[in-house]
Formats: sequence, structure tokens, C-alpha cells
Amino acid sequence: MEDVKTYYRRHLPHYQPEFATFHVVLRLAGSLPVHIIEELRQEQEQLKRKIYEVKDIHIQRNQSAQHRKLYFERFNALLDNASSGPRWLKEPEVGAIVKESIHHRDSELYKLLAYCIMPNHVHLLFELLSCNVSRLAESINEGKSRKIVSTCKVTKILESLKKYTALRANLFLKRSGAFWQHESYDHVIRDGDELENTIWYILYNPVKAGLVNEWERWEWSYCKPELLM
Repeated sequence: MEDVKTYYRRHLPHYQPEFATFHVVLRLAGSLPVHIIEELRQEQEQLKRKIYEVKDIHIQRNQSAQHRKLYFERFNALLDNASSGPRWLKEPEVGAIVKESIHHRDSELYKLLAYCIMPNHVHLLFELLSCNVSRLAESINEGKSRKIVSTCKVTKILESLKKYTALRANLFLKRSGAFWQHESYDHVIRDGDELENTIWYILYNPVKAGLVNEWERWEWSYCKPELLM
């Protein structure tokens, strides 16, 4: 199948091929201080400029991939070790809302591979499916529902998931305002080795964060059974 590249944007460009496998990280609004995010952004821009100065395209790609990996590891470590900010997802009722919503979209909007719900962020691994976008948002044409068949975009999937869970969670918490941070981290999985590494990265996140001694003991993790065989 031809690799169709799609880009979408909020603050940063995101690479989105059709039928790709995505590792997505959603974090709670205010989970990291603004000055920390700004420092990360500035460091990222400086490194990007240095990478783009490299003339050899193969070296440039390797350095860029390594940079993204290191950036994400630091970003995730900051979330794991955050001493301030909301931790609403540690509430069992809130965690259950997110868990149910993730599973509800399985086979409809994506093929769910793995996830881990942490106190202030969520790791989600899924494969895009060709689906009916009208399941996410109806398009009205002359008073009738107009169905659009297309590959579900990551933005639409996350918009649906975040909107529903934010509403339910805020009702339970008796609060209002932003629940999720608008910007999400997403990364396209390139091959089988990266897929396996990402699965174990997600499952071991609670262990590295010191929440449990064994990943199987974290009740807010999931992996498609056949992927663990």
C-alpha cells in the first residue's frame, strides 16, 4: 500500500500516515509548569537548528530520531516525577472513566494495542482503522446526515476521547475548566522492533515511576493478549 503522508497542526506539526500505529501521550492540564514546557521547547528548537545544519540526509535523520527519543524520555520522566499539578487520574472513578472510553473505541475508531493510565497522564498505543468519520461528528447537508468514509484522523479520535472523558471526570470531581492539556504527544511506530519496545515502555511506566514493583500489578495497564505471547 502506498504510504500516504498527512500532517496536522496545533502547536507542532505531526506526521500521520494512513493505517499507521501511534503511540500517544495525553496529559492533564497543568500537569507540568509552563516554564518547564517553555524550556523544553527552546531546547528542542535549538537542537533542531543544529540537526538541519547537517548536510548528510542519513545522519540528519538518525540524529533527528535520536533527538525525538531523548526528548520524549525526558518529557515522560518529568510527568512521572512531577511534584505539583493535578493527579486526578489516580482517583479510581476517574481512571475507570478513561479506561472504559479507551476500550469503547476499540475496533470502531482504532485497533487498541496497549495503554497505561498514570496519575497525571495516559500512554495509548493503537493502530488506525478505515472508519466512518460521521461516528465522531455528523456533517449536516440540507437537513440530512451526510456520511463521510475516510481514515479516522488522530486529531478527531483524541478530540472525541478527551471531550467525553473530561465531561464525565469533571462531573465526578465537581469541578469545571480544562481537564486535558490541548497538545498531545504522538509518534508513529516505524517497525516491529519499535512496536515491541514501545509496548514494554508503556507497561513498565508505573514500575519506573515507583508505583508498583511489577508491571502486572498496575490495574490501569492493558496490552492485547496476543502481543505478550
